[in-house]
Parts: sequence; C-alpha cells; structure tokens
Amino acid sequence: MSEAPETSPATSRRTLLCGAAAVLAAGGAVAVTGCGSSASSSSSSTAAKGPVDLGPASAVPEGGGKVFREQKIVVTQPAAGEYKAFSAKCTHAGCIVDQVKNQQIQCPCHGSRFAITDGAVQDGPAPSPLPAYTVTVDGGNLKVTPS
Repeated sequence: MSEAPETSPATSRRTLLCGAAAVLAAGGAVAVTGCGSSASSSSSSTAAKGPVDLGPASAVPEGGGKVFREQKIVVTQPAAGEYKAFSAKCTHAGCIVDQVKNQQIQCPCHGSRFAITDGAVQDGPAPSPLPAYTVTVDGGNLKVTPS
C-alpha cells in the first residue's frame, strides 16, 4: 500500500498558487477598470464644445448634487437656485465620482472628497480640485458647457 508520491502536494501547492495569482491578476484588472484614462474614455460626450442638456434642474437636490455618470459631469446645488457643475473625473486616479453626500462630492476609489461649492479637495489623495464647468438653467433644464 503505497501512498501518493511526495510530488503531489507540491504540484497541488503550485497549482493553487498559480491559480491564486491568476485570480489576483484578473481581480486587479477588474478593480482598475474605470479608474484610469484611456483613449476610449477621452471620447465622451463631454468632449463637445456646446452645452450638454442634463434634464430638469429639479433632479439636483438643494444642499446636494447629482452625478451624471454617462456625461462625466456632477452638478450641485449648494443653495436654492445656485447650481455648480464640475468634471466627475477624480483628479487622483481618474475614477468617476459616485455620489454627493454630506455636502461633499465623493470618489469611491480612494476616498477623495470635494466641496459642492467649488470642487475644492476636502479630503485626499486627490491633488487638485475638480475642474469647474459653466452651468445654466434654460427652460427648467440644466445646460452644462465643459471647459
């Protein structure tokens, strides 16, 4: 009654380690998706020079804001009737901010927080404010012109 050769556990360990490395590599690729810039992300709808219609201004709550992910724009309303617009692309790693909460524009990737009034960094690692855009209300709709 012989047992399995000693090489079986080593092979299993090697297989396990290789599999784990592959999973980590794939997971890393998934985790980075959307956090960097690429040629395809530079061709977003915000590349147009004209204003982008984002729909009703009433969709942006007073004291908060709304992220328009597809357009890569975030609009805030720090005070009643006062609208601000910024790039939704975090200045740290290029992730798209995901929410406006507690009067801060929040990035999910590394925890950067920006002021709803001027896009200034309130908590890093973002090195600079969110770029500001021109926003107007026309017929009740938000019109944003990226810089």
